[in-house]
Amino acid sequence: MEVMRNITVQNVARDYFGSLAYRNLSDVSKQSYAYNIETALNTRVEGQLLGYMKANTLRIPTAQKAYHRWAERKGKKTIPFANHVKASMNKAFNHAIQVGLIENNPFSKITLLSHNPRKKVWQGDQVRKFLQTAYDKFEYRSVGVIFHLMYVWCQRPGDIRLLTFDQYDFDKKVLTLQQSKRRAEVYLPANDEIHKILVQQKEDIGFQKYVAPKIIRGEVTSEPYCKITLGTKARKIREEAGLPSDLWIMDMRRTGTTEMVEAGVPIGQIMSVTGHANPQSLKPYMKNTLTSATEACRLRLKAGGGGIL
Repeated sequence: MEVMRNITVQNVARDYFGSLAYRNLSDVSKQSYAYNIETALNTRVEGQLLGYMKANTLRIPTAQKAYHRWAERKGKKTIPFANHVKASMNKAFNHAIQVGLIENNPFSKITLLSHNPRKKVWQGDQVRKFLQTAYDKFEYRSVGVIFHLMYVWCQRPGDIRLLTFDQYDFDKKVLTLQQSKRRAEVYLPANDEIHKILVQQKEDIGFQKYVAPKIIRGEVTSEPYCKITLGTKARKIREEAGLPSDLWIMDMRRTGTTEMVEAGVPIGQIMSVTGHANPQSLKPYMKNTLTSATEACRLRLKAGGGGIL
């Protein structure tokens, strides 16, 4: 019991990072959890860093104060981010309870703030301006490719920034992707525009495995963009393109999906592209098939979406 009293929140986090549960996460989820937990550890609450506090005596009001700090960073409301950090800490503390390090999880008992889900979508001319600006500079090229693929294939940034060339069949013009969030496997056909871009990427930077690797001062690295660096580069491109600050790169999945809905693509075919498992009320057991995904992308392209350059 003496050992348990001396366990800090930082100890709880480090033990979780070494656990099988953490190691079994996808690379995207690992990066996300690590960033969220490190954010929590470095949060100052009641005059002390959260990471240095004793985990077994951490009170619910203290955890609640930390949550409110995460919900408003740099003067901006960041409730979705706070919820993600809370969920990550919840995982770490639950693991610590399971292995007998601590007895209580105050993060499981805090009250979440309510917020309106983000509904922002980009307009076609805004997507075009962003891509033209990104492709105009080699420094921004990989970010442009990530943005472009997110838009056309309606995928999350975490999955697209980690894409490797071996996931794309250059003969069949099909990408096979297992999504990190829900583990859904989707088969995504490339239109001529996207295929041409992927061929060019392979020819130019195929010496390493990533489709859109990090580029630093004009030099191609062999590493993918991390979430933070990708966001920073995307904001620079957005500013140079003269686009509004309320446009985020994460909106691309929603933008592309909205275009398919507006094009009249059947919900089941949309699911085959986005990987959603539950359309709430329509065909909850429909499989993600290449045939369905191809038809969805064809209808969208016919309606004027998905083709920018």
